[in-house]
Amino acid sequence: MPRHPRFSPPIEGMPSTVYSALAHRLSTMPGETYPLHVGDTWMDPPEGCHMEDLLTHEWAGMHRYAPVQGLPRLIDAIVERVRHRTGESIERANVLVTAGATGGLGAVIGALLAPGDEVIILAPYWPLIAGIVTSFHGKVVPVNLLAIHSADDLVAAIEGAITPRTAVLYVNTPNNPTGRVLPRRWIEACAEVARKHDLWLVSDEVYEDYVYEGEHAYARPYAPERTYSAYSYSKAWGMAGNRAGFVIGPASGMDQLRKVSTHTFYSTPTAAQIAAIRAYQDDRGPKWAAAAAAQYAVTGRKAAARLGVPAPEGSTFLFLDVRDHLDDRGLPGFLEQCVDSGLLLAPGPAFGPYPAHVRLCFTCSPPDVVLRGIERLAPLLGR
Repeated sequence: MPRHPRFSPPIEGMPSTVYSALAHRLSTMPGETYPLHVGDTWMDPPEGCHMEDLLTHEWAGMHRYAPVQGLPRLIDAIVERVRHRTGESIERANVLVTAGATGGLGAVIGALLAPGDEVIILAPYWPLIAGIVTSFHGKVVPVNLLAIHSADDLVAAIEGAITPRTAVLYVNTPNNPTGRVLPRRWIEACAEVARKHDLWLVSDEVYEDYVYEGEHAYARPYAPERTYSAYSYSKAWGMAGNRAGFVIGPASGMDQLRKVSTHTFYSTPTAAQIAAIRAYQDDRGPKWAAAAAAQYAVTGRKAAARLGVPAPEGSTFLFLDVRDHLDDRGLPGFLEQCVDSGLLLAPGPAFGPYPAHVRLCFTCSPPDVVLRGIERLAPLLGR
């Protein structure tokens, strides 16, 4: 029987909003408001890396398609940076420049999954990864990290979720939304499980520059033959609107990723790639990230202290359990209270099975604005 006018059932079942269904209300509120629901930065990119800094007579072809794999100068800069940071002996063939990490992870998942395949996702997770898996007709299988306290427990939880349809294990550290930095032993354990059960390992490392306590452990050195790692200039250097990032993976599989990227976003915006090239020059990007990380760390610690929760170890978020402050309206009622105070927070269910949590981003507005928003939130949490 013909399906028209039906849409794809998995897509119809996805929520139409991810971070807040109440965002429209903030635009009509008088006075200062605090949109802490989206993970972005209030800071502009490094000096000399703005779109207005790019001149067509200096960058021939800026308004044409870039090569599908990416601009050669950018790929070379990525290779050098990854070699320096991870110790890997990667080459150009290991790199795909993508339309942000979102486009990169879409290319990875699209290349790895057959319809009905399962992806084990360490939760809480970045919401768009669940949507990406669903869009490619896979099944999300969350493993709750909040209940895990050792590498052995992690291995047991992952292995308990594996079925004959499991194809991929997805890991995100520093973590969005919890602000947690997974210990090196845990990353090594994930690689061991992936190898033991012949799974692909997808490592989302977009917050690699934003570690405030401990160290960031790169996943690919533990299982390079099966690991795809995603990075983003959105998070690294404040270029979210540019839509540029990259994926590193086994050279033997990158052609499959390029097939997906070609048939979705074709190539990453050329001007965005040029801005990234400029950010590599004179270490503009790394210097910007170091300054941003210092400022983010201070704001994150102040916000956490005021709310009475542990300071973030990395990324740009706090994930708050608000169950003790919910009335009979549940989480929707609490989020309504927040909006009445000029606050937007992201609902916990967007990040997995967390009906009594909220996420806030402490970098999306200037620090003084964020901290005034925290002062609005604190009384709602009994602080």
